[in-house]
Amino acid sequence: MTANATRVLVLNSGSSSVKYQLLDMRDGSRLAVGLVERIGEETSRLAHTPLATGGDKRENEARIADHEEALKAVADELSADGLGLDSPELAAIGHRVVHGGLKFTEPTVIDDAVLKEIERLVPVAPLHNPANITGIRTAQALRPDLPQVAVFDTAFHTTMPEHAARYAIDVETADTHRIRRYGFHGTSHAYVSRKTAELLGKAPEDVNVIVLHLGNGASASAVAGGRCVDTSMGLTPLEGLVMGTRSGDIDPAVVFHLKRVAGMDADEVDELLNKKSGLVGLCGDNDMREIRRRIDEGDQRATLAFEIYIHRLKKYIGAYSAVLGRVDAVVFTAGVGENAAPVREAAVTGLEELGLAVDADLNSVRSDEARLISPEYARVAVAVVPTDEELEIADQTYALVGN
Repeated sequence: MTANATRVLVLNSGSSSVKYQLLDMRDGSRLAVGLVERIGEETSRLAHTPLATGGDKRENEARIADHEEALKAVADELSADGLGLDSPELAAIGHRVVHGGLKFTEPTVIDDAVLKEIERLVPVAPLHNPANITGIRTAQALRPDLPQVAVFDTAFHTTMPEHAARYAIDVETADTHRIRRYGFHGTSHAYVSRKTAELLGKAPEDVNVIVLHLGNGASASAVAGGRCVDTSMGLTPLEGLVMGTRSGDIDPAVVFHLKRVAGMDADEVDELLNKKSGLVGLCGDNDMREIRRRIDEGDQRATLAFEIYIHRLKKYIGAYSAVLGRVDAVVFTAGVGENAAPVREAAVTGLEELGLAVDADLNSVRSDEARLISPEYARVAVAVVPTDEELEIADQTYALVGN
């Protein structure tokens, strides 16, 4: 790697999409961002914004057959802006990998052995790891000489103690099939908990934080002194909070009941709980803005969906307050957490005995900056901290290969 190699390309490969950002690690600035979606469909779409040159967003719609073709199209777009993958300034490619199991607790340079282990984890992440692997292999083919780094969603949560990570099922069965709580959104929880400590003017090791990552997928974590000690998602991203289309916590016997009384097979129940539940199952919408609009119009289904969503949030805030013992901050992040003031207000209303409150004026402000929204008298800070998973992946990647 050359001395002036200060750029990192971050790739997030989904089953039919590739999100990407090119960052300059001297200051964390973004040089280009983009998205390829509907890969493999009749009409795919590539949207690319060259931030380094201040150019306008470019959008192209044409069939993109597979991830290899998608990444080649991304490389062409970057080259058109003088930011090509062949640039000596490119230090590494950082890949978001959803599931790292227990083996991967930190960012890891990818070699054949690492890829094989990621493949071994496909049974516990069948929707995510195969797409991540495809993105890695394609990037390796395009730049075989360049370090490729895997940054795992699960890594931040590997510090959970066994009593938090274990399910109360037969130990031999659990170990044989690797059934335990892994947690997800780890790069977001790591970034946001650290930024919250900065906002409070303290070191991460001196702060206990409850992080609420609320997007279409949603998760909570209890972070003690910079280390995750509990999180709401489990073996898969289905457990925990009410989400856009996922049920979150549910009695596992519901699965057996649906098999017996409705004749549903495993795939049908999987589809129900992951794609037809949560907010969309309760009221037909998974956009919080639309749900709030319907509530304002007196819609009872939307109102009940919101109340169920908030009830689950409060349960986790209370539970993690007990787990941590001392809470310095409750922080909201991701699309809903950063933008939906009514969610933030409702989530802490009634929790004054836990030291929580929000200032209505501060809570109503829309900003891209990390900020406190609690009144000065509140014993526990309530904050909004915009997440930046791509920057976190780039930071971890560059820290590993940039020295």
